[in-house]
Amino acid sequence: MDTVLLWAAGISAVAGAGTVLWRGVRATRRLSRRVNEFMDDWQGEPERPGVPARPGVMERMASMEDRLSRVEHELHPNSGASLRDAIDRVNRRLALLVEDQDVTDEGPEGDGRQGGDVR
Repeated sequence: MDTVLLWAAGISAVAGAGTVLWRGVRATRRLSRRVNEFMDDWQGEPERPGVPARPGVMERMASMEDRLSRVEHELHPNSGASLRDAIDRVNRRLALLVEDQDVTDEGPEGDGRQGGDVR
């Protein structure tokens, strides 16, 4: 009877160790898969047949910085072709056409507030 209990204890110990080992391997494989997915997203992927290329994070950031610089160009008076320059030209032309009035604009409800005031 003692030998049967020893064999059962040994088998249980081996099965328990195998289970712990398997769980560790499985967790490592999952982590490895996630790290690989992250690296693919970070570096991007080249074009494959039927699948378009995906740019990496740095390439997308460079694209966003380029777009932002083009928007900033439009916000400051500079070359005469920016949006800010066009607004300044329109304001100068409007100032020539309309007499300067010291009357405050009334809000949409006619309550005497400035058009842009918020209460």
